[in-house]
Amino acid sequence: MSLASRSRRGLPLLAAAVLGVLAGDAFAARISRLTPPSELFASGEEAPVIARFLPGQRFDLQATIEPDAGRTIVHFDFFVDNQSTLRPFWVDGELIHDPRERLTSTVTETGPAATCINATTGRTTGASGCALVAGLPANTTVISRRAFSASTPGVHTLRVTARQDDGTTISATGNFEIVGINPESGQVAKNIVIFLGDGMGAAHRTAARIISRGYAQGKAKGLLAMDTFPHTGMVMTASLNSIVTDSAPGMQNYVTGNKANNNEEGVWPDDTRDAFDNPRYEYLSEYLHNLQGKSLGVVTTADVFDATPASMAIHTSARGNGTGIVDQFFDDRDQTGLAVLLGGGRKWFLPNPSDSVSPQPVNGSQRRKTNDYVLGDDIVNGWGVARGVLDPERDLIADFRSAGFRYAPDKSGLDAAFAAGTPDKLLGLFAYSNMNVAYDKIAGRRGDTTVVDAFGFPDQPMLDEMTDAALKVLSKNPNGFVALIEGSSIDKQAHLMDTDRWTLEVIELDRAIAVAKRFAERNPDTLVLVTADHECSGAAIIGAATVSAATLAADPDAGKSVVGIYEAAKFPKYTMAEDGYPETTHIDGKMLIGYGANADRYETWLPSRYPTRDTQQPFPPSQSPANPNVRNEGTGYLVTGQVPGDQAAHTATDIPLSAYGRGSHHFNGVFDNTDVFFKIGQIAIGGAD
Repeated sequence: MSLASRSRRGLPLLAAAVLGVLAGDAFAARISRLTPPSELFASGEEAPVIARFLPGQRFDLQATIEPDAGRTIVHFDFFVDNQSTLRPFWVDGELIHDPRERLTSTVTETGPAATCINATTGRTTGASGCALVAGLPANTTVISRRAFSASTPGVHTLRVTARQDDGTTISATGNFEIVGINPESGQVAKNIVIFLGDGMGAAHRTAARIISRGYAQGKAKGLLAMDTFPHTGMVMTASLNSIVTDSAPGMQNYVTGNKANNNEEGVWPDDTRDAFDNPRYEYLSEYLHNLQGKSLGVVTTADVFDATPASMAIHTSARGNGTGIVDQFFDDRDQTGLAVLLGGGRKWFLPNPSDSVSPQPVNGSQRRKTNDYVLGDDIVNGWGVARGVLDPERDLIADFRSAGFRYAPDKSGLDAAFAAGTPDKLLGLFAYSNMNVAYDKIAGRRGDTTVVDAFGFPDQPMLDEMTDAALKVLSKNPNGFVALIEGSSIDKQAHLMDTDRWTLEVIELDRAIAVAKRFAERNPDTLVLVTADHECSGAAIIGAATVSAATLAADPDAGKSVVGIYEAAKFPKYTMAEDGYPETTHIDGKMLIGYGANADRYETWLPSRYPTRDTQQPFPPSQSPANPNVRNEGTGYLVTGQVPGDQAAHTATDIPLSAYGRGSHHFNGVFDNTDVFFKIGQIAIGGAD
């Protein structure tokens, strides 16, 4: 405990330590968690500084205090640079106007999780297992200072002190940094557009270029739109608790400046079971909306509750809590400036009076009380946000419409939304859950509607069409906007090792990037970034087939014998149709992809007629294979994987980031994903020379 100290009133620390030894476990008080996270608290090392913020960016202070057995905490305080922070304080969700007041913890038991939120008060119920995670002493107390902020640049010391009812004191020290903004750096970027190719590593980008542009005698015959961006850097993608991130921190690290645990969005880990009460910090959307009045737009081909879109605005430790996540999009729209929300996910917006997904409601709704939210007074008053309510019967589409959002259920509806002029706000929900991938949407537009009909949503827009609509709406705000535009199924189809589908997903994303580049050319106060949250599957372009498409189809278990490596790969030649996608991916000498983070699969190198089963769909087509492990069983050859389960995994590989427009020169070199937030902050507030 190099940075935590304890003493008994009137006794030196050494004497107190001796008493502790003589008393056995009686003197076991400690501060087991101090938030914001810091290496100073964790190990005693002052660097690296983990938590960093822009001036005035709000964040929570929190500590978990484990008193001696039979003792309670009666006094506490947080100090920043030895100065007491402002009141009020919150202890276990209860308001304490003066920290000198005697505190009593609402936590009396720990154990298995239960339904932990009281719908009336919004606080944890104190029932068995509801308040704290298992393993903590029953008298553990969690103290919070919500929505704190500081403006002085530099590294600051954070210290928490607490006193037990017997006079014993305990303290712990950490640190955080306020990253200054140079106010005289030139012109600012009014508009920030972030393209996120989920799971898109360098190999994914290269594969899309080979298909859509082609190569001749070693030279690319053209570039992707993202290839034309003048500045490119490499991003380190680790999360707070792993070198291999998932999509939640993988995205939110870019737009908060802080690391999150895997599965967590806009929060740090804590010791409570409530998924929505974790210590928060402000998103870029919240910060710039409150500071400059900017709007927020979220566009995705995934379900809008999914990790990447939610990691622009949502605060939760459980990325799967769909009902609460979509409700928070709406309830806190005044905090984020939300003006555009486009993607899949209609199942969370439709009322479910039965509060059940078994049997499945006929309208596809999957709203449930168990993944909804109600917030305590500390968060509501500290952050000025909506309390929330457990309401599976809520008609969220109607709520959006009542708030002035024009609603589009399909591509025709999206076009119709602009018939009477550009709307001020726009909601589009084009599928129950994740939208169909480009491979299947394009087939539907070319006349083969088999797959899109099976999903029940044959009229879905492409990502470039959604991007164009979003930019038209967002650009009505004279203060500018922050927009996320995600090509989500690069990741989802790479997980499934469906090469033909993820390659077209990258092409779809690139066509949307071209739309934004044209927008930025007309609006030079715009910054456009293209990156990924992580690499998925360890994709590698290993070569090309040495046989014709007909031969490959006639012998789908040919396996390794048809893989042409080195000069045998030659230059695969795909023919592009007028719609911007290949006429077919099933060509003579097709490009072949291997996977370094793969699960077991049966490989034929052939396109799959139906996409592999999407478990998030309320009504998945029965024709979809259950997983890659059985997709080509009986026809393909077995490729033994390196990871457990039946899907490929994310990797820790650095990923490229390309930048265009105002301030794009800030994005060269190798940098951490959290650095992107501070680069954007400088460009949007202080300007770029």
